[in-house]
Amino acid sequence: MTIVNAAARPPIHMIDTEADALADLGMRAHARQSDVSRLLMAEIERAPLHITVAPRWGGATVAVADSQSQWPASVLTGLGTPWNTLQPQGRLALHTQALALEWAAGRLQMTGQAQLDMLAMSSRLSTLRPMGSYRLLLAGGAAPTLTLQTLEGLLLLSGSGQWVGQRLRFTGEASAAPDHEAQLSNLLNIIGRRAGPRSVISLG
Repeated sequence: MTIVNAAARPPIHMIDTEADALADLGMRAHARQSDVSRLLMAEIERAPLHITVAPRWGGATVAVADSQSQWPASVLTGLGTPWNTLQPQGRLALHTQALALEWAAGRLQMTGQAQLDMLAMSSRLSTLRPMGSYRLLLAGGAAPTLTLQTLEGLLLLSGSGQWVGQRLRFTGEASAAPDHEAQLSNLLNIIGRRAGPRSVISLG
């Protein structure tokens, strides 16, 4: 059996019960089918996010183990509009720290934080490659907050918001660096409501 290096294959998501089940299968198969055992263990190593889900009366708690992982930006197209129109390219770097979410009585409570860096981003709607690099920071608290900032680039993005109950209310804006509006005009028309040279982003 040929086993492909786990690091060379796409990452997968796995909750703790799935990881335990695969590990148990791998241990039981070790004596009889060592190749199968190694393959199962490699699958566990490919999961950059380890998530614990604990259902409870009237809600659930989700805890994410501290981790750092990288993803192709193309995975965002699976979120639907507007990502499937933008067709983003680049790299995503996710860092989670003491992140836990709890749903109770119709409200979201969150502790810890998650930082998503979107690096060397480009889109089929613009000839600029790359357009820039950006950071989304999700921070827990009584009212969890979300902030967006530009790290570098010619497409300038900024914004902030917070969860009210189960709804995220976010406002931000996008604009082009001087002398680059023509190259980013189509993109600015898609990601928000145009207000002169700016595009206003509003959610919730």
